[in-house]
Amino acid sequence: MHYALAPRTFLFSHYFYTGLRIATGIIGLTYLAYVVADLPTAVAVAMGALCTSLMDMPSPLRHKFNEMLAGVLLCSVVALVVSLSSRVEWLLLAVIVLVSFLASMMVVYGRKAMPLQFAALFVMMLASEAPATPLQALQHAALFFAGGAGYMAYAMVVVWRLRRRLKQQVLAEALYELAVYTNIKAGCYDPATSLPAQMEKLVREQSVLAERQQASRDLILRGKPAPDEAILVQVHYAMFDLYELVLSTDTDYGVLRQHFAGGTTLALLGDLIGKAARDIEAVAYAMTRDQPSTSTVDYEHALRALDAVLRELPSGEDEDFDAQAALRATVNKISEVIAMIGQLHAASQASHSALPMMSRSDMTPFLTQQRYSVGMLLANLRWSSPVFRFALRVAMAITIGLVSARWLPYTSHGYWTALTIAVILKPSFSLTSQRRADRLIGTLIGCMITAVILHFVHTPALLIGFMFVATVAASSFLAIKYRYTAVAASVQALLLIGLTVPHGGSGITERLLDTLLGTLIATFFSYVLPSWEYQNLPRLVDAVLEANRKYIDAAADLLLRRTDDDVHYRISRKRFMDSLAMLSGAIGRMLDEPAAKRRAPDELNRFTVQNYLLAAHMASLRLLLQRYAQNLPAREVEAALESMFAEVRTSLGAAPGGGPAPSQGRTTWIAEWPGWAPLQRRLRLLQEDAAQVALSRAAIGDVLGPK
Repeated sequence: MHYALAPRTFLFSHYFYTGLRIATGIIGLTYLAYVVADLPTAVAVAMGALCTSLMDMPSPLRHKFNEMLAGVLLCSVVALVVSLSSRVEWLLLAVIVLVSFLASMMVVYGRKAMPLQFAALFVMMLASEAPATPLQALQHAALFFAGGAGYMAYAMVVVWRLRRRLKQQVLAEALYELAVYTNIKAGCYDPATSLPAQMEKLVREQSVLAERQQASRDLILRGKPAPDEAILVQVHYAMFDLYELVLSTDTDYGVLRQHFAGGTTLALLGDLIGKAARDIEAVAYAMTRDQPSTSTVDYEHALRALDAVLRELPSGEDEDFDAQAALRATVNKISEVIAMIGQLHAASQASHSALPMMSRSDMTPFLTQQRYSVGMLLANLRWSSPVFRFALRVAMAITIGLVSARWLPYTSHGYWTALTIAVILKPSFSLTSQRRADRLIGTLIGCMITAVILHFVHTPALLIGFMFVATVAASSFLAIKYRYTAVAASVQALLLIGLTVPHGGSGITERLLDTLLGTLIATFFSYVLPSWEYQNLPRLVDAVLEANRKYIDAAADLLLRRTDDDVHYRISRKRFMDSLAMLSGAIGRMLDEPAAKRRAPDELNRFTVQNYLLAAHMASLRLLLQRYAQNLPAREVEAALESMFAEVRTSLGAAPGGGPAPSQGRTTWIAEWPGWAPLQRRLRLLQEDAAQVALSRAAIGDVLGPK
């Protein structure tokens, strides 16, 4: 379950704050326009505010300004053009097709552009509902612009005043996801669970965690932090240090399960990891309440029990030596994780004056950049482009929806049918299927709730109160539980009808029928000009391999001390994890598609898991060298690293670039360094990981073929 769906966390999450801000702005502007003018004016202003609010999502202030300004200008132009065309039926149909196509092409700019696409379609549908004279079209567009601009000004002021609070909430969300990610690892120590299935679950959660961490970076590391934000910066950095430690524990599950399945060792390890997850969650919980966090988790009993297990292990190099080394390494890593969580608590407790700001390199490579070039749009105006095919699909579906609504025996509202199509029909078949069920069920429940409200409540002030609550809910649950949003949006729209048309009770039944029609049309068109996920998989697989090679090169530069700065290493790892997240997301969407359109799911899952393990082993290797830095035999260790990197590069299809093999004549002398045995084991595992990546890539190629 998403953390924000729990009652104890929902009211302090940025989702609820966003919903409250949006509802206050929309209802406030609507009421102000009604008091100053009349109801039609208030409705036009409300539509402008509502469409602009769709872009009011957590993002850096400059990005938010650009996104909301684009929404105000684009939607105002769409409202004007559609209204001017509304008196000529063939012209209106042509404009609807063109706007639907161009608006849907905007998804080429990524997820941030999807609310803008929906807002343009939404205002197009509303403006096409009733014919308007040129003067009426200009008046409606002007009022729409006023509502949008007014909401934009209001939202920017509120977000600016509460910017520290928003950063806290987004950082807390990243910490909550890190706790979920850590808790999944606890299941890896349970022999009753399938390790491959648990690892696949871990890789999927890694994708979610990467997205939340990026949102935290974009807000906290962009620009110069204010003095009262120093704690947020320190907690943010501590979170990433903790993430690297947690990542490094993903290395020895198989051998530990094989040798310690019969005793209490695995249960103790799982218990410690589970407690660590709860401890991280406590930091996130305190962060949402703007309070310092303190640890209430007791690790001592489990640590003492593990220490006793380690003392009882037989000494010497026997057949269980690898398992003993793996257990010792795992306990050391978990101890470091626990210590790092203590530093995370300490970072949240430091006073503003006592907390120095960290010296920071250029953060630009770590931050999301806005890139909206016309060239990107033009480059996708081709038949093979998934975005182009999606835009054609939406344009055809909405046109059919509006035309077919006119032939229905009852007084249909074509815009509701088209709105249902726009809500359901998404670029991926997976998301379309999910939205279809949510929209149908949500509308049904929303209609039932509204019927009860309108039956017992007739006072406008109370109806406006219910509409405010529905608006808060619709915006709050949009990103975390769309079915709740569908319920609230239906209540919101039907209550608005109840206020403007006091005896429009039949509107509830009509909305249900319109929703059903839109759902049927959207379902049909989800199979028209489809872009199945397997068609993009070869490109994504090769992108992961390329990012992996660059990550290996950056790791070699850092570990072989060719550079003292780990910024390039961190950037390369981020890009590698981002590419892995994109592939994992595509695999998940493919599994929601028809069975006939699924390709090599087992091979792809193995590929993602092996790449993920390679990153985990590399993080573990880096920490190992730091742990045993004292008296490290530099020449021999560097020779061993050179040999390993050369073999890994060869397995991944890159130029070896390695050096000489380690000197075998010095092994006895090197064995006196305590890090030599774990280093040899870690290097061997990295080489095995790279070989497994190559094998799984070959297996994928046998099924999917080259890109």
